[in-house]
Amino acid sequence: MTALRALLAGSIDYAGLFPPAGLGMPAAVDNYAHYLRGDRRWALGRFVIPAARLLEFEVASGALPHAAGEPWRLSALLGADPAGDIRAISEFNRHHATDGASTALADVVEAKAGTVAEIEVLLSAVPAHLQAYVEIPVDGDPAPLLRAIASGGGRAKIRTGGITAGAFPLPGDVARFIHDCVSSNVPFKATAGLHHPVRGDYAFTYEPDSPRGIMFGFLNVFLAAAFAAEGLDVATLVQLLEELSAASLTVTPNAIEWRGHRLGVAAIEAARARTIVSFGSCSFTEPLGDLVALGKL
Repeated sequence: MTALRALLAGSIDYAGLFPPAGLGMPAAVDNYAHYLRGDRRWALGRFVIPAARLLEFEVASGALPHAAGEPWRLSALLGADPAGDIRAISEFNRHHATDGASTALADVVEAKAGTVAEIEVLLSAVPAHLQAYVEIPVDGDPAPLLRAIASGGGRAKIRTGGITAGAFPLPGDVARFIHDCVSSNVPFKATAGLHHPVRGDYAFTYEPDSPRGIMFGFLNVFLAAAFAAEGLDVATLVQLLEELSAASLTVTPNAIEWRGHRLGVAAIEAARARTIVSFGSCSFTEPLGDLVALGKL
C-alpha cells in the first residue's frame, strides 16, 4: 500500500444528497453503486443519509451490488427525534439482514451537540452496536466536549466549511480541535468544504455565479491529524492547515513529506486508526480528480 492510499483508504463518505450537489435519492444511489464497482473504490467510505430517508433509500436502491459479499455501509444522520431515528435504523438493519449477512448496514450515526449535557444524553441513547459521531462547535474550547465524547464511547465530528464564507472555521480553531482530539484519544471525521486536496480559493457551489473563498484542503486536514498524532504542536498545525502550495507536499510510495516533516506508511496507518477516520463530501470524483490533476495520484 502506498503512503497516499494509506492516508485516504476508505476516507470519502459520499454525501451526494447534500449541498452543493443536492442530488435526488435515485441519482445518489446510482452514483454510489458505480463507485463501488470502480477502480477507486479503495477510497470510498459510507453512504451518508438522513435517518428519516432510509425507506426512500430502500426504494431507490433495489437490488444492491456487493463487493465480495460486503454490505453497503451507511452513516445515518439523526434528526430532531434521535430515539425514533435509532428505532428506524434498527428496523432497517433487521430488514436487510438475511441468513447471517446484510445487504445494507447503517452502523454509524451522526448528530450535533453543543454542551456536555447534550452529549451525555445523546450518547446514552445510542446502542452499543452503533458508532456515534458527535458534531461539536469549535469556536470555543472543545476539550470538555471531547472528554464527554470519549467518556460516552463516541467519536467527534467537525464541520470544516459549507456554501457560504461564514461556514468555514478559523484554521486555529481546526488545529486546536485536531490537537485536542489526539490528546483525548477521540477519533474524528470532518465534513463540508473539503472537495479539494490543498487549501485555496475555490467556488463554494457548482453554480456558474457561485461566490468564492478560501477552503480547506482535505490533504491539509488529514496530514494535520497524522502529524498531530506524531506530536506536532498547534502552531505548526495551523501552518499546515494554511498551506496553499501543493508543491510543498511530496508523495512517494513510502512516505509523505511537508516542509521537512515526514510521515511513513506505518505512522499514517496508525494515525488513521486513532485520529481522522473520514470526511464527508457530496462529490466522490472531484477530490480524486484533483489529486490526479496535481500529480499526487
